[in-house]
Amino acid sequence: MGSCRSQRCRVPHEQPQWVHDQRRVLGRRIRDLRIHRGHTQEDVVEMTDIDRRTFQRIEAGESDPRYGDLLRIARALDVPLAELVR
Repeated sequence: MGSCRSQRCRVPHEQPQWVHDQRRVLGRRIRDLRIHRGHTQEDVVEMTDIDRRTFQRIEAGESDPRYGDLLRIARALDVPLAELVR
């Protein structure tokens, strides 16, 4: 049982520091755009149907957002996805 050959078996690994840094940059960009558009976190949560705590973690740079979440956030903030993740 020591061998793992399926895709389901993943060994957790530490992310490099630059990944954490870029995640925080993305979160700040989302927060800044949200504020610039005059939206609260609750507004964006309602527009995107993303869980409130998940959205808070994305803005705080604490989690890797899913592609679909980024698409919904970009649409709610009325910006192209490319601008959001630049």
